Amino acid sequence: MTNPGPNSTISNMVQALVRHLDGKSLLILGFGREGQSSYHFLRSHLPDLPLTIADQNPNLRDQHPDLTADRNLILILGDSYLDSLADFDLILKSPGISLKSLDLSLIAPKITSQLELLLTFFPLKTIGVTATKGKSTTSSLIHAILKDQGISTFLLGNIGQPVFSQLSSFQPDSVLVLEMSSHQLEFMHHSPHISLFLNLSEEHLDHYHSFADYAKAKCNIYRWQTSSDYFLYNLDNPILSQFVQSPPARTITISPTSRTSQPPQPSDFYRQGSTVFFHNQPIYDTTSPRHLLGDHNLANIMFALAVSELLGLNLAKTTETINNFHSLPHRLELVGDFNGVSYYDNAIATVPAATIAALSALGDVDTLIIGGMDRGIDYGDFIRYLRSSSVRHIICMPKTGHDIGRELPAEKVHFVETLEEAVSLAKQLTQPGKSCLLSPTAASYGFFKNFEEKGDRFQALVRERT
Repeated sequence: MTNPGPNSTISNMVQALVRHLDGKSLLILGFGREGQSSYHFLRSHLPDLPLTIADQNPNLRDQHPDLTADRNLILILGDSYLDSLADFDLILKSPGISLKSLDLSLIAPKITSQLELLLTFFPLKTIGVTATKGKSTTSSLIHAILKDQGISTFLLGNIGQPVFSQLSSFQPDSVLVLEMSSHQLEFMHHSPHISLFLNLSEEHLDHYHSFADYAKAKCNIYRWQTSSDYFLYNLDNPILSQFVQSPPARTITISPTSRTSQPPQPSDFYRQGSTVFFHNQPIYDTTSPRHLLGDHNLANIMFALAVSELLGLNLAKTTETINNFHSLPHRLELVGDFNGVSYYDNAIATVPAATIAALSALGDVDTLIIGGMDRGIDYGDFIRYLRSSSVRHIICMPKTGHDIGRELPAEKVHFVETLEEAVSLAKQLTQPGKSCLLSPTAASYGFFKNFEEKGDRFQALVRERT
């Protein structure tokens, strides 16, 4: 008997997933990119299965007229879209939908997701990455390292393609890199083979009842692992260390803080002076020229190095990929030098820790632009940091920027209403030879569609002639 080929192996995994879904009363909750891919996957394999789509958008029929031709489809749209969740056997939930206002006692066991189903039915090597900040950069860096060493790899989840759109392209030896947000992890009952928890700080408090609930959701990245799996976490992040409780997997600690001697606590990866060590063996020179700036990115690099070592990859090739890797858009991205001023787009920064890391990485910021949607984050420590910082000009946009600015020395603060005003003022104020940094320290929602739109607009304004 011949062994089944790669395609048949993956096909068998897909069929097992389809059998699991067949015959169930199924709800697709949310019809964004992931919800649409769920619908197309289900219809390609189960064309007659009764389906329901629930979405807050009341105009979904007009925007997707092809749905009206599906006679086995029911649409629940508008403000009542969450009212009937308990009526279904299975809820395929899109990550961005908050169920904070609902009693989940009967609903939670029904909730699943593309990532959950991937981990359940596809026994491939998976690397999951979560954090408050840095998960996109680290996931993309690990994916680049694997790709550069000739490994079949896919970048999926919060940053990559929806899982269901890529299933048919998998190979049995594929390595799947999964960027996993708290929203994706919240209802998970499976964890990746290798799980990375980079850092933890206050975020998404509009989505959860408390910071503890947010942290609990994040911890699902390791909660369902076994003793044959690996869990990597940042030993130097004090908040994270408070929440990591008895991981079932083999644990590897990462200690990115530079020390003059070996860390006082056990650490598998640590930095001593300008050298990163693994099990007391030097593996990376931090003075090597690289494009990922700052200590926060060096921490991301150490996690990527750890994965490379666990997988037995070529260290020299891994180092080459790391040093050649450029930051992702809107993540401490150099827009350019104009009239002697360097402008940086860090629109991804929605929490204080991200802005502080950016200021530390650049070291010469003369003008900082902050402000966005208020999500209940405590800015007390950030305000104290700004009071003593060397930043001369802090341009404050609503809503959080105005709140923060009122607590800062008046000579540092400039209040504006729009990003256009902020950039115009920055061009007047910033000293040549210094930097101007957009780092909102808050979400962009309510003012922009997302942080990408805000960053794109900032870059366009910077490049406009004054």
